[in-house]
Amino acid sequence: MATMNEKDYYAILGVPKDASAKDIQKAFQQKARKLHPDINKAPDAEERFKEVSEAYAVLSDDAKRARYDAMRSGSPFAGAPSQPGSSAGSYGGGFGGFPFGGFPFDAGFSQSRRAASAYNPEEGANVVVEVDLTAAQAKEGAKRAATYRRYESCSHCHGSGSVSTDHAKTCPTCGGTGSIDVDMASLFGMGVLKMVCPECAGSGRVVADPCPQCGGSGRTAVTSEAVIEFPAGTHDGDVVRIKGMGHAGTNGAAGGDLVGRARVSSERLEGRAANGFYTVGVMLPFLLLSAFTGIFSLFALICLVPLVMGIGMIASDDALHRPSLWWKRGLSQLLNGAVNGLFFALIMVWFTSCTNGLFLSPYRMM
Repeated sequence: MATMNEKDYYAILGVPKDASAKDIQKAFQQKARKLHPDINKAPDAEERFKEVSEAYAVLSDDAKRARYDAMRSGSPFAGAPSQPGSSAGSYGGGFGGFPFGGFPFDAGFSQSRRAASAYNPEEGANVVVEVDLTAAQAKEGAKRAATYRRYESCSHCHGSGSVSTDHAKTCPTCGGTGSIDVDMASLFGMGVLKMVCPECAGSGRVVADPCPQCGGSGRTAVTSEAVIEFPAGTHDGDVVRIKGMGHAGTNGAAGGDLVGRARVSSERLEGRAANGFYTVGVMLPFLLLSAFTGIFSLFALICLVPLVMGIGMIASDDALHRPSLWWKRGLSQLLNGAVNGLFFALIMVWFTSCTNGLFLSPYRMM
């Protein structure tokens, strides 16, 4: 979500900056009628309707409009860069490192944007980096260098988001409620619509004097480097955690970790082998039910063809000679296929039984 001072509410409503309250209300009514989700079925209609409603909520209130105009005109913090808010959990960060090649600068930074001056301490998220290892490196252990993007604590405000005070103040736009009201009484009979406050992002508090370097979030985007050490005996999917090297938290909250996840190609079940195990799993329920019930025996013979093909895909990929594949990844794929196959096999048994009963019922009555 773009910040309050990044949006041009006048352009959104299509009115000049000196528009009267009546002109603003008229423009809002016209756009809202066209964009209301019950009328406009376009995929982006709901989002545009919310944006128009947000613009009207700010510009229709004299105090909020004056503050908005001040933020966009000459305020030293107007237009300060906003940054994604963090949420607990892991998500993929860009990686490259000296042995890995380039890295995507936007990876791990796709979370919804928070208002720049919002005071909302949240723990920083983890950054997950996938590291390719050979079978020998996984067996003997290896150190790998990784370069990745993350948020670190702002050096100018020491992570607090505020230059001179750590105390947040009540959001002047919403009065601390975290939401703003849009009077929709003149449209559709909807009454009052509540929306998340665009200045505090729903927290009800804002930084008293936002840091010009981080915009009040307490953190800035940087490129970091770290050495991830995988111990001997590492297997595909194993992780190594480096405390505090993930994303810094907002407004002084604790930071996340850097998580290195091993990718050992010799231990991965992919491509033909994975499809082969899954195909075999799908066919097994049909063959077993046919053997026990005697139903659709002809279809069971047909199932032998994909069954043999699945076994052939496994054998051609030499999967059985890879460590841990047969009873770990192979069995997992086999079970997934068997569950889906059993579902369809039971449906066929039920359908066949019903069909036979339908044809036999006239004879039973005689």
